[in-house]
Amino acid sequence: MPQIIILPHAEHCPEGAVIEAQAGETVLDAALRSGIDIEHACEKSCACTTCHVVIREGFNSLEASDELEDDMLDKAWGLEANSRLSCQAVVAQADLVVEIPKYTINQVSEGH
Repeated sequence: MPQIIILPHAEHCPEGAVIEAQAGETVLDAALRSGIDIEHACEKSCACTTCHVVIREGFNSLEASDELEDDMLDKAWGLEANSRLSCQAVVAQADLVVEIPKYTINQVSEGH
């Protein structure tokens, strides 16, 4: 079973975490199941960038992003070459190291 190492994030995961993932589940679903509340304003429909993450290790094990995800990522704060929307990044067999960016461009964050 692949693992996802979530790097420390002051709000969502202050200590960082190592979580178990199932191949075929998204990074977002694995995080939410493990109590890491990554924002996802569009309810996982690939219509926003609030679940943007940076895959620090294991990026090449993920299926390539599609055009819709790429268009959304172009709007993300802090976009990097190895950025993905966690609602679209499906875990394969490799372990991942994931960084949750410090900011999103979400104008209304219900959790605050």
